[in-house]
Parts: sequence; structure tokens; C-alpha cells
Amino acid sequence: MWQAEVRVDLDAIRDNVATLRAGTSAEVLVAVKADGYGHGMVPSARAAVAGGATWLGVATLDEALELRRAGIEARVLAWLIAPGLPLHEGIAAGIDLSAATPALLDELVTAARRAGQPARVHLKLDTGLSRGGAVPDEWPALFEAAAKAQAGGDVEIVGVWSHFACADEPGHESVDRQLAVFADGLALAGQFGLAPRYRHIANSAATLTRPDAHFDLVRVGIAAYGLSPIAGETFGLRPAMTARARVTLTKRVPAGQGVSYGLTYHTAAETTLAVVPLGYGDGVPRHASSAGPVRIGDVTARIAGRVCMDQVVVDVGDAPVTAGDVATLFGPGDDGGPTADDWAAATGTINYEIVTRFGSSRVPRVYTGELA
Repeated sequence: MWQAEVRVDLDAIRDNVATLRAGTSAEVLVAVKADGYGHGMVPSARAAVAGGATWLGVATLDEALELRRAGIEARVLAWLIAPGLPLHEGIAAGIDLSAATPALLDELVTAARRAGQPARVHLKLDTGLSRGGAVPDEWPALFEAAAKAQAGGDVEIVGVWSHFACADEPGHESVDRQLAVFADGLALAGQFGLAPRYRHIANSAATLTRPDAHFDLVRVGIAAYGLSPIAGETFGLRPAMTARARVTLTKRVPAGQGVSYGLTYHTAAETTLAVVPLGYGDGVPRHASSAGPVRIGDVTARIAGRVCMDQVVVDVGDAPVTAGDVATLFGPGDDGGPTADDWAAATGTINYEIVTRFGSSRVPRVYTGELA
């Protein structure tokens, strides 16, 4: 018997990736960083490859090495690289690494010599997000250093890439502007003799809405897990995660009864309260206090009062709820129950954050589907 669990439908991840793959002539990279957006990095990676992904993307070198230790042989790109890391380990494991400065290229040259093989490098350009990547004034120095390292045999420039700021807002003027800047960067790279096999800038939103941004590789994240990056559109994707728990107890209370810490919620009438053993220690946002929807039986009700570390209280009115009933915080919504999008709307965040939160070690992930 289980008390609380996160169920992950690996077939849904596979099928979502297959749907995305069918919509492009480019290769598909699936981002499995942050423990697969809360779905489990290694199982999600295997499901993505089963769906047709030829690349996997992670933020850190440690994540990339974990994939290799799990026996996953697909190409892996790691892009958040601080100075002084053991880059030779990643190079020896055949991991592609991102660089945006001549200094990091120098580190990669040294690491490649230690590993005894060339480093596979993707040069990141900042085309307007103002986060990672080299800004246009820095491109000549970056490309010159990259061309020199490649000529020396220590580095192979496999890719040139960038990232959109507002692709999840279709029609936003910055998308066209960033594409134009990216084109300038690619042209300048060519002037330095660089001809990368992979040019890539499209995230999930651009993969779904901007085929002109696909180039040679698209990088999909949230869409692979069945959630849309664009409000009001589903694109035929199926959410893979369900978060649920069993009611631990119920009680009848009178009208005007305060509920949970701070007594910020008071019952409007005599009602039944149901205690659900999931709290902010398990991934439930505290911002869901008196807001997060929960489905119990045929009733969808709201959390009553503050989210606690280990539990929430739900005001179910006169519904016949008893201890042991299943309370679903979010899932695919097939039965009219709440989804991660509903939770995002209720808590003022995005669906990415909702699913990524659910990685607590005390709430087991249960994998379902043919791939489980």
C-alpha cells in the first residue's frame, strides 16, 4: 500500500518526443536536466531516445556523466560549465560541451590533451537573452580562438547555438530579431573558417511554432514531458506526471473554523476537511495555500489554508470523502481533474516549475507504461 507517489508515464514521454520528431526535419535533443524536469533523468532519457531523440541535453557536467554511467550512449550536450571543472572526464566520456569565452576554450584544450582526444564543442552566442553566451562584440575573439584550437587538433567545433528569450509568446518581435542576430553570428563564424555540423536555437516553443528556427537541431524540454510552453495550446502532447496521495483522515468541523497555520482560512459552513500527506517538503508550492486544486473522487476542491511541510488540508464540503481515498493534485486531466497548468495558474508560476518541484526522496516515483 502506498501513501504518496509521483507517477510518470514513460510511454507518454516517448510518444511526445515522437510527435515532436515528426514535426521537423532537424534532429531532436531532449533536455533531461534537473532530474528530467522532476520526472527522473535516466528513465526520461531512455524514453526520449525510444521516441526518436538522437541528443540529450543537461545543464551540468555531473548530469552528463550520470547519463554515461547509466549506459546511455546518445549524444549528450552539457552547457553550464564553470571554470576549473574536470572537463577531461566529460571529454573522455564523449560528452559535448558548450563554451562562450576564449578562457574556457583554453581549459578545453588542456583537458582534451589530458583526455587524449579532441573536445567536442558548441559555441554559445548571446543573441538577446542576456544570459549565457558571448555578446556580438566578443564573437571575433571567440571564433578566432575556436578556429585556432580546432586547427591544433584539440577541439572540434561541432555546433554554434543560442537560446530564445520570448519564443513562448508567438509573434513577439524579439524572436525575429534574435534569428537575425544568430544568422549574423553564423556568417561571421564562417568567415573564421568554422563550419559547424549543428546550428541550433529552437527550444520547445520555437520547435512547435517556428519551423524557420529549426536549423539542424531542435532542443525540446517541457514539451517532451507533455506540457505546452504556450498558454492555451496543447499541440497533441500528453502530460506524463501525476502527483497524488491517499487521504490520511477526514473530520467534520463547524462553520467559521480556522484551518492550518495562521488560521488564514475559515470554513464558510459546516464541512468535511480531508488531510492529504503532501506538503512543501515534497514539492507542493507554499504559494498554493488556499489556492491549489485537488481532485478527490468526483470533487475538485481547493487547499484550505496554508500548505505545511508534510501535508495540506482540503475543504471538500459534503462530499463523501474518507481516509484512504486518492487525492490527485495534478495529472493529465482525463477525468476533469487538475493539471500542472491549473497549478501553475493557481500559484502564479509556470508548469515547468510545478513538475520540477516533485523530486522529494520520500515520495517515490512510480513508472508506468510499456517502457517501465
